[in-house]
Amino acid sequence: MLELISATRLRQKRISTLLFGVFASLLLSSASANENRASVTLGAAPFETYVSNDGEPARLNAIVSEAFDSTELDIQLHVMRDAFLGSALLTGKIDGEFAFVDLGENNSQFILSDIYLPLYLYAVSKRDNVNHITLFPHLKDNRVAIENRFANTPELRMLKEVKWSRNPSTFDAFRQLADERAPYLITSQLLAQEFNTLLTDTKGARIYFSQKPLVVTGFRLAINKNVSHANRIIDAFNAAINTMQNDGRFNKLLARPWLTKDVDGDGIADFIGSASTTHKSHTTHNAYSLDGKPTATDSRYFIDNRPYTSLSDAQKVLPSENEIPANTSLLDATTYQKIIRSW
Repeated sequence: MLELISATRLRQKRISTLLFGVFASLLLSSASANENRASVTLGAAPFETYVSNDGEPARLNAIVSEAFDSTELDIQLHVMRDAFLGSALLTGKIDGEFAFVDLGENNSQFILSDIYLPLYLYAVSKRDNVNHITLFPHLKDNRVAIENRFANTPELRMLKEVKWSRNPSTFDAFRQLADERAPYLITSQLLAQEFNTLLTDTKGARIYFSQKPLVVTGFRLAINKNVSHANRIIDAFNAAINTMQNDGRFNKLLARPWLTKDVDGDGIADFIGSASTTHKSHTTHNAYSLDGKPTATDSRYFIDNRPYTSLSDAQKVLPSENEIPANTSLLDATTYQKIIRSW
């Protein structure tokens, strides 16, 4: 009888030990999962058509959100005034930025992603002779409108020969150009193209671009080095962005019919389109470059991640012009109506 009781107690002890081990393993797995899902908060200042939190078009919000949706990472995006953004970064209230642009600022405390969207700053004007401008010195002694977000950076503050006319917003900068208080404006290629869409639709006019961008930089994630798994977050983001750029999702998020990038790694940029944004009649002339590499006669064409050797072959799988919505400007037509009227 005593032997039976002892054997029973031994079995119970073994079961208890086994259950404890399973329970501990579950706790560790749960802790690891929670660590992987730990929330990282990234901030950015409002930037028209790029960053917003009030329902306006926000290309960077959309790109970053989509990239992290394909990972197991929990990333929170917050939009705040520029002054609050700097304070939040300094005090550690947020873990980094999701629209960081390197224009000479100290970024030693951050781990940076690859550029996920290039930023090309052009000089634009009502006058077509702007296409002769290739360098900032060509703007010497001219009044040049610019947003504070660019003018207040180390790289552009060094340009003493340019008479900057600083503006707090995109709208104010374009208004200075429209009112001819400044004959030139420094702005992004995408913003200038959006403004041209509005201008052409209503006035049949356009603004002209400098021969080439005067500044080439780009948007990155910047995550504080003290954030746990910061490198893993950056690596996951870079991988997701690469896939999105290649498979046509960037076309939808940027509302651009054609993009260019060296997809196949041969050193020559290829054309990227999507059946949801690109129709047979869309020209590749204004394709937006994602990596700065030039195209060539042997560039390939990728439509929703499928390669084609020629534009004519790619056009065979694209819808006709009346099968997809017409391109409209991401700038608010009502807001810019006064500027357009006075053009």
